[in-house]
Amino acid sequence: MAEEPEIETGAVDAQESQSATPGAKLRAAREAQGLSIQDVATRTRIAQRQLEAIEKDDYTALPGIPYAVGFARAYARAIDMDEVAIAAEVRHAVHNSDLGSNRYEVFEPVDPTRVPSRALAWTAAVIAILVVVGFALWRSQLLTPPTTEEIAQQEGAALTAPQQPASAAPAAPVNQTVVFTANDDVWLRIYDEAGERLKDGLMKKGESFTLPADAHNPMILTGRPQALTVTVGGKPVPPLGAADRTIADVPVSAEALLSRAAPSSVSTIPVPAAAPPSAQGGGGVAPAPVPAPSPAEAPGT
Repeated sequence: MAEEPEIETGAVDAQESQSATPGAKLRAAREAQGLSIQDVATRTRIAQRQLEAIEKDDYTALPGIPYAVGFARAYARAIDMDEVAIAAEVRHAVHNSDLGSNRYEVFEPVDPTRVPSRALAWTAAVIAILVVVGFALWRSQLLTPPTTEEIAQQEGAALTAPQQPASAAPAAPVNQTVVFTANDDVWLRIYDEAGERLKDGLMKKGESFTLPADAHNPMILTGRPQALTVTVGGKPVPPLGAADRTIADVPVSAEALLSRAAPSSVSTIPVPAAAPPSAQGGGGVAPAPVPAPSPAEAPGT
């Protein structure tokens, strides 16, 4: 009979020790408010099985120390308990358990409901690995020197490409304006191949006439070509004809005048003048030369 009080005292101490745990405090406060474990799960958005593990102080059933502390803090906040004190008690209990010695972690989420799930974490890890692998492949291709075949193909393409001199500049348009200037009073008529008169009448000394650029095969008629000075692009060209000799249907386009000004490629060979006729014979015919006697016919032979 003397041992019965000791047994009852030990049971009371065990019950008091168990009720002093953070999980027991949370369960007691929840039951005192008439809330079910599902009500707390709805408020905290934490899975019911994880809240039950908190109430049982079974921290090994949770993902890690940060989750255990964070879930307990959210649980206490949902039922208006001191979340800081509960979090400190859970942290102390976890560090003294097997979970604390084997799975110690230095960070703690502020809100466990915002911690990404394992699926999301694995997805992010796979994406990061793919990005790293892709960058490595791109870097290797960028730094890999070209092969001999690639160099030969590039050189062949460069040789087959049309070569254009870099220093070649577009040719400037040539000024081919035809201008007639009278160095004396002269009558003239300039007309095109259709017979349309471009200039007709007397030009006073010093007067000028510029041939229209759109004139089609222009020609000239005048009796005093020497009285006209003709220039193409500001450069004089030879006279259009002999002095005081009428010229007609003489082309006066820039191309025709420049072709007249071009030097002839045929060189003239001077012909020696004929010898003057001899006064002997009276007929104007030179006597035939007398051959010199040969040595055999010389006198005294």
